[in-house]
Amino acid sequence: MATKQKVVHHWQLEVFQLARQLSQRFFRASKSFPLEERYSLTDQGRRASRAVSAIIAEAWRRRKYEAAFVNKLNEAEGEAAETQVWVMHAVDCEYLTESEGRELHRPATASLASSSTWATGLSRGCCARPQRRQNDAH
Repeated sequence: MATKQKVVHHWQLEVFQLARQLSQRFFRASKSFPLEERYSLTDQGRRASRAVSAIIAEAWRRRKYEAAFVNKLNEAEGEAAETQVWVMHAVDCEYLTESEGRELHRPATASLASSSTWATGLSRGCCARPQRRQNDAH
């Protein structure tokens, strides 16, 4: 049985890694979008897809404050869902095939599921928050 390694940094989180995959895949796919989409579909989709991992990183750093942590995870879910909508628009406009759209949709769905599970677990008290050190109590 493999032992889980203690997570010290946000980039070690599976949900963060999934979010990074999402933004990288969207970026590569959006390189072929027409120039007239530069400031709408391309820019908005790239921004939303990149925001998922950035917000997860911020959530990780705020994890000792449960309400702030859960709020940030909810924001990340919103950005992942927004990315899915931009992918749907790209398919509707025939900038992506349906198959390409599904391939982009999957990492967003995985990010949504992971962050939702993480937030739910914390709110039920199953995920331990870091203990305050003596000198942190100011």
